[in-house]
This record gives sequence, structure tokens and C-alpha cells, in this order.
Amino acid sequence: MARDRTPIRRRNRAVTASVAALTAGGIALAETPVSAAGLPKGHDVSSHQKNVDWQQSKAEGARFVYVKATESHTYRSPYFGQQYNGARNAGIIRGAYHFALPDKSSGRTQAAYFVRNGGAWTGDGWTLPPALDIEYNPYDKKHKCYGLSKPKMVSWIKSFSDETKRLTGRRPVIYTTAHWWNTCTGGSRAFAANHALWVARYNGADAGALPGGWSFWTIWQYDNGGALPGDQNLFNGSLSGLRKFARGA
Repeated sequence: MARDRTPIRRRNRAVTASVAALTAGGIALAETPVSAAGLPKGHDVSSHQKNVDWQQSKAEGARFVYVKATESHTYRSPYFGQQYNGARNAGIIRGAYHFALPDKSSGRTQAAYFVRNGGAWTGDGWTLPPALDIEYNPYDKKHKCYGLSKPKMVSWIKSFSDETKRLTGRRPVIYTTAHWWNTCTGGSRAFAANHALWVARYNGADAGALPGGWSFWTIWQYDNGGALPGDQNLFNGSLSGLRKFARGA
């Protein structure tokens, strides 16, 4: 997912034969992986996408979207309202995500800020569970795990999850990569049993090896550009399964 505050991409992409040629702007022209044909398509957006044309997004096949709400405990996307409410008005199932900066404040503090600023959940069938985006530090390459030890990172995530559950009734979806998870949490298996996985992997025909503990993914972010605004995603199930996931059934 792209940072709101600078144009630099957060994640470096491996250049392989399976990845489409890059455009002049550095975004891949993505195609839905053959192995995932028929799964509900979605995307995720932040302030980079500004005011999204949601009717066009739906016409291009979007069935769900995650919208960036907050980062750390001080930033709220100025486009959150247009994006979150606009998606719902267009008939797209939507949810909010928080970009974690574990070196800035506690997991509990950031979860509370997130829920107050867009991360709430309701079982109306149109609202995805809140999501935690946790990945390599985009602001300090020397402290890619935010200066936290593996046990402290696990504790931070648990604190965020517990507070989110207390405030919303849902455990957060966890967005990450296998490499980050295994590097910064030591491959913790503490979350797989009750947290849906939103995994990012761009350079393969499938989602690849998953982070420690998970045996399947719920959402796969397979590219950072394509027919839909922002990053391209798939839901691992049917459209009715997506609706059940939103309701918490």
C-alpha cells in the first residue's frame, strides 16, 4: 500500500518474467492471476487515489475495497469520507485499514485512534472487519522492524488486536507479507487461529508461502496497479462468502 505523505512506494518489487512491463510511472499493468479466476475482485485505496470514481470502479468489477483511514495516532486520510462512503453508495462492500507505526505509540493507542476515525465495524453486510496494515518501516530503513524485538512486536500486535476487538467486536484482519512477518515477529503463530490474513505477494501466480501460522489467505493483494484504483486484491471465496465475512457470520 502506498504512503499518503510521499510518492515513494513502500515495497520494492522483484522484477520477474511473470510481472507485466512497468509503465513510465512505475506501476505494473496487472492481470488477474489465472489460478484465482472467478474469485471476487477488490482493491485498496489511500489519499493517493484522491476522489475515486466508484461507479467506474464497480463497472470494472470491484466487489470490495479497503480504504486507508489512519496512520500512527495522529494522521487521518483527508479522502477517507469520500472513499469509504462513496464505495458504499456505489454498492461496494468496504472496510477501513490502519497503517501501523509501532515505534510511535502503543498498539492500544493506535487501535483506539483508528476506531475513532473510521475503523468502526457494524454487521450490516457492507462493512468489512477493520484491518491492520503492518509491514517494513517506510520511514527508517535502519529500523525496518521499528526498533522492536520479535517478542515486543508480537505484544504490540496483540495489544492492537485486543483493543480493536474490545471496541468493535471484531478481531482485525492482518495485512502483511510473509517476509516481514517471519523477520519481525519470528514467524509468530499466535494470530492465525482468529485473525484473517490479507497477504501481499506481487511476483507470482499464487500467494506463495504464507506467514507463520496461517494455512490459507482470506485476501490476496497481488499487484499495486491494474484496472481498479490502487492495489489489486482478491477474496478467497465466493461473493456470498464475502458477504458473510463482512457480517461476521
